[in-house]
Amino acid sequence: MTKDVQGVPTRLLIGSQWRQAADDATFAVYDPSTEQVLAEVADASEVDARMAVVAAKQAASSWRATPARRRSEILLGTFSRMIERRDELAELISLENGKSLADSKAEISYAAEYFRWYAEEAVRVRGELFENPSGTNRVLVTHEPVGVCVLVTPWNFPAAMATRKIGPALAAGCTAILKPAGETPLTALAIASIMLEAGLPYGVLNVVTTKNAGAVVNELLSDDSVRMLSFTGSTEVGRLLLSRAANTVLKTSMELGGNAPFIVLDDANIEDAVAGAMIAKMRNGGQACTAANRFYVHREVHDEFVAGLVAQFERVRVGAGRFETTDCGPLINREAVDKVTALVEDAVQRGATVVAGGSRPEGPGHFYPPTVLTDVTSDAALCTEEIFGPVAAIIRFDTDDEVVKAANETVHGLVSYLYTRDLARGLRLSERLEAGMIALNRGIVSDPAAPFGGVKQSGLGREGSHEGLLEYLEEKYVATVW
Repeated sequence: MTKDVQGVPTRLLIGSQWRQAADDATFAVYDPSTEQVLAEVADASEVDARMAVVAAKQAASSWRATPARRRSEILLGTFSRMIERRDELAELISLENGKSLADSKAEISYAAEYFRWYAEEAVRVRGELFENPSGTNRVLVTHEPVGVCVLVTPWNFPAAMATRKIGPALAAGCTAILKPAGETPLTALAIASIMLEAGLPYGVLNVVTTKNAGAVVNELLSDDSVRMLSFTGSTEVGRLLLSRAANTVLKTSMELGGNAPFIVLDDANIEDAVAGAMIAKMRNGGQACTAANRFYVHREVHDEFVAGLVAQFERVRVGAGRFETTDCGPLINREAVDKVTALVEDAVQRGATVVAGGSRPEGPGHFYPPTVLTDVTSDAALCTEEIFGPVAAIIRFDTDDEVVKAANETVHGLVSYLYTRDLARGLRLSERLEAGMIALNRGIVSDPAAPFGGVKQSGLGREGSHEGLLEYLEEKYVATVW
């Protein structure tokens, strides 16, 4: 372990202790900026997965009976500790994920907010009592914890994607098993350690790190005591997990891929649109399911928007995420750089023009420069695939009907971005855009107080807000007379 991550847990958290994997196996965690090993982390097997389920099951009844106020206090205590250690946690994210320190600090603030939000929601789980229309009986409806939950999170937001699931699960009275991404397990382990400091009983949250995700998650889902699966990741993996969840009819929450359009109408404030585009595209170097993927810019303002965006892209400082001077860090691994390179080359072969960036640098590190493409054709692969990198693909359009049709021609429907000075026009188009979230004259949509989620193949259910808590609760109806 390098001195940069000394003190961060590297073992599995199962039941009452931090422990090595059953077979003592480990795997390496790398810094994508340098390709150097940061730490060796316990590599869980199916045996460890079974132990984690047993631990979560054993803790379930006592945690379910824990007063909501006590659950709330633990979540709020974790929030406070995360904010106090924001810089320390941000540095950890920048090391194992590569994102800039500015992005990492913003992520910790955002991630911690889920604990504060659900600390408040934990004490507001209410039922209802009413007389049925015929007057023959009363209807009593209560909410109960779903039970043991499996939480599977990705590498691109290693803190926020974990807290967005842990917060509501624990607030609802569920116990959980977290399986973080193999690329970025250290952040999840650090947060779990902080939760224990805040008073979380052992067994309520278990953390299993592994490079053999398929086998371990399959083993977790094979136990009948597991009643909920929450997954954030690609649509392809989500489909497989939905199929697997059908075997035991699991309740599922799926936050899957995106192909977000960023629409700039002819009446948009171009300075604001460029500023919003920088956030929507460059946050975490474009490695976000909410990242703007396709930029549709009205012909009348196309050249002005492109000039403004290119000027901003050329000011972006690329480098190791751990340096304060860095604006854009590396991609997560070499495969990610290969994919972005191939998508850009495909677009150019089909007629696109590179007006900024576009050249893969020499190593070390998994870097790709901020890139702007114009004259992108609709048959280019990056119009149908998530780019997951700092590449803005710009396409001209002429009419509102044309751009709505183009924006909706995708199997995904997570978020759409729309810029216009006419609020009524923007709201009308928002109704026509097939997406679970609309960022109207904003470059960011995520908010712990708002329901996060998509339509079509971008997922099922919602995270954040009160709706996010309901995902971890079951309604019980009692018919009675008095």
